[in-house]
Parts: sequence; C-alpha cells; structure tokens
Amino acid sequence: MPAYFLGVDNGGTATKAVVFDEQGNDLAGASRKVPMILPQPGFTERDMELLWKANCEAMAEAIAASGVPASAIRGVALTGHGKGLYLWGKDHKPAYNGIVSTDSRAWEYPERWYKDGTAARVFERTFQSILACQPVSLLRWLEDHRPGVVERTRWIFEVKDYVRFRLTGEAFAEVTDYSGSNLMDLRTVRFEKDLLAEFGLAHVHDKLPPVRYSTEPCGTVSPEAAAATGLLPGTPVAGGMFDIDACAVAVDVTDEQNLCVIAGTWSINEFISRKPVVNHSVMMNSLFCLPGYYLVEECSPTSAGNNEWFTHLFLQAEKDAAAARGISVFELTSELAAQVPPDGQHIVFLPFLYGSNYDPQARATLVGLDASHTRPQVIRAVLEGIAFCHRVHVEKLLANRERTRAVRLAGGAANSKVWSQMFADVLELPVETVAARELGTLGAAMAAAVAGGVYKDLADAARHMVKIGARYEPDPAASAVYRRKYAAYRKVEAALAGVWKEL
Repeated sequence: MPAYFLGVDNGGTATKAVVFDEQGNDLAGASRKVPMILPQPGFTERDMELLWKANCEAMAEAIAASGVPASAIRGVALTGHGKGLYLWGKDHKPAYNGIVSTDSRAWEYPERWYKDGTAARVFERTFQSILACQPVSLLRWLEDHRPGVVERTRWIFEVKDYVRFRLTGEAFAEVTDYSGSNLMDLRTVRFEKDLLAEFGLAHVHDKLPPVRYSTEPCGTVSPEAAAATGLLPGTPVAGGMFDIDACAVAVDVTDEQNLCVIAGTWSINEFISRKPVVNHSVMMNSLFCLPGYYLVEECSPTSAGNNEWFTHLFLQAEKDAAAARGISVFELTSELAAQVPPDGQHIVFLPFLYGSNYDPQARATLVGLDASHTRPQVIRAVLEGIAFCHRVHVEKLLANRERTRAVRLAGGAANSKVWSQMFADVLELPVETVAARELGTLGAAMAAAVAGGVYKDLADAARHMVKIGARYEPDPAASAVYRRKYAAYRKVEAALAGVWKEL
C-alpha cells in the first residue's frame, strides 16, 4: 500500500494541515485561523486550547478531503514558529496564554544581559544573540511580572512541541527549536543548570522536556487525539522541526550550496554549515534538522506579515476588486506593483510593525510620500522595503561564505512573480522557488517519511519529495536602481534609530 504523511504547521497567524504522498504531492489540506490576543502594545498571545482545537479541526478536514484512509497515513510531524513560549501547567491545563514570536514585551532583558556581560559569557555556549521573543527572555519577564506562572508550569514548550504533546501525551524538546532558545548548551546539546543560572532560571531545569531530534519517534497518536483528528490511534509521530528548518529542507537546502530566504511573518535568511559562525557577525546559530549541520541565521519580524497587515488595513477597494475577479487580493496587488518600474517611486518603507532587525521598539513608517503618489506606488514601496530588510540580513550571511549558487525563496514572496523578481534584483542573486504551496507542512511530512522508514534521511527525502519550480535571474539595470534605493533605505533606518524610545 502506498504511504502517506501528514504535515502540520503552526505559524504566527494560522494552523495548516496537509496530506502528502511519497513523492511530495499535496493531496489535500485545511487551515484554521487562531485569533490573536493583543492585551497591550508589544504583546501577542493566543489561547492554547483554541490552538489545539484548530489543529484538530485542520487535521480532520485535511484527512477527510484527501480521501486517504487513516490506516494509510504512516506518520505525522509538526512544525511551527520558533521562539515564543507555550507553558503547560501542573494541573494539566495551559499555565498561561501561548506567546507568539512577534511578542516584544521582554525587550529590556536582552538589553540588561548585554550591559552586564551575561550575553558575552553565554555566547560561548549558545552561539546566538539574545532576543526579546526567545523563551529565555519571556520566562524572566513572567517571573518578574506574572508571579506564580512559571511555578505552576510543568512543561516549557515551543508551539509545535506543545501540539505534539497534545497529540501523543508525551513531552519532548525537539532540538531545532530549543537550540534557538538560549536555554540549551549547543556544545553538549543539553539544558545545563549552570547556563540557565546565568539568566536566573536554574529552577526551570526540570520543566524542560527530554531532547529529541527531528526524525526521531516521539510517541504515537493517543486514543483521545485520534477521536478529534481522524487519525488512527497508534499512528507514529516524529519530532518535527522549527519552521525555518522545515522550509529549508522543503526547498532542498540540504547542503552548503544555496541560501534559504523565507518571507513570512518573519524575515528568515539562512544557510547550513558544518561549523557555527562565532565571530559575532550573525544573529543566530542553531542545530539544523540534518545531524552534523548548524543553521546559521539572520532574522527579524520584518517580512511579509507587514504586507499582509498593510493590505488588510488600507486596501479594502483592492480586496473588493479581487473578490469580484475571483482572485487573491495579493495577486491583484502584485499586478498593481508591476505597473510601477523600479525607478518609478522613491518612497522608503521600514517594515517594522513588530520591531526592527535589532530594536524591538522600532515601528513601521513610510518616508517620502507626497500628494502625487498613487496606490500602486505605495504598494510597490511596501514590497521593496521588505526586500531591502532581507538584504540587510543577507549581506551579513554572505560575509561568512565563499560562494552562493542561488537563493531558494519561500513564504509569501515566492507566490508572486513580481516580488520574486524583485528579490533577485535587490539581492543580486538568482532566486529559485519550489513547486509546493505549503513548504512548512512539506518539510514536516518529510520528517515523518524518514521516521517511518520510507527514506533514510532528510536529504534522501528531498531528492524524492522536492520539485524546484521557477528561476529568476537578477536584471542588471534594476539591480543598479535598487542599490541606490537600498542606500537611501539604510540612511532612513539609521536616522530614525534614536527616535523609537521617544514614541
């Protein structure tokens, strides 16, 4: 009997479940939005019970729509946004709302740790910057501002590890997520008490689950979860992976030739390496889902989520026009952006709705507007600003590589020919996309296929399940224009750097 796999992706705004076959073909999928809770500026939370319900509904709908019998689904794996925090209580209930990776409430803790020398000391063990949205910062914030929450916590989870726990009843810390939390010593791949003590968190050591790798078995579907999801009890569940790892393997970044750029809620820019980059020039090193590799990452919450917010808040007329034509509003806005050449407007958009590359207090802005500007010009400026912010990150990565063959582009930008070409022109590198609608779920399904014994490892799974689609070559004339516009972008970014705290 052919084997099928279920991949589930919990991103910053939605839950998606997709059934794949052994060749990586997407048979059917379903998604659910999970309402964001915004109790005050800088806080982004979700109800953990509603999140679990959304996962159950999406899995059940995807399986039913695929027509695949539950007995043919050989494995399940999950992916999801990294960072953030999901706490499970000793009373077998959520101990707090889930905190999403766009949350910036804990901004003062990284500042404090950089000033007092903590960051320099722990870097020798974690190989990464400290971010406000990481579990390490959020746990300290909760200890200081929500007394009792951490005390009544049994398990400290990342989002996909929480959902997997609800699916199986077994708690594990999958390594790709937790190695980017600043809670793990990457040299030993363990949660060490003395490292946690550097942050005043030694007491949480026993709340961190046992460590597992992406393709390792992490339990089976429980009878209760089976009834809610349509899966069979006993279906194997793999460790899964952080969504940036899932997207990387789903675009076949399984060796050191290509960069992976993900334009989603977050701007993710990454490559894999046998050695971490420890010269302090990049933001993050974490353990990749392919054993033996590090994932070298530059990231910020500055990507396509900004375009989604802008579109839904300001472009109602375009949404109505797109609905009348039976197309996505983003397809229509790409058409409008295509009407404006690269030198057709000089508005600078800083995509800082959720904080900038290095300042969680920064905010978005459009600079250079005048009364002559049209909606297509402003739309294009938003797309360009997001691409420029990606270039800031990519330049840091390229400084640590001898050669890059191409950029494998994933996320919202990869769905737009106009935006994909813009990325090629701005980054001045060839851009390749993949013929798959949901890369996160595909990467998760690949982990399930390896755990199920169909493929020997993720590189083998990629050879069978990944199909490279379009390729975009940089246009020299457009790249010359974008070099000048990028210089203006950096000047505006620098000029406003001292303003954010005043706001």
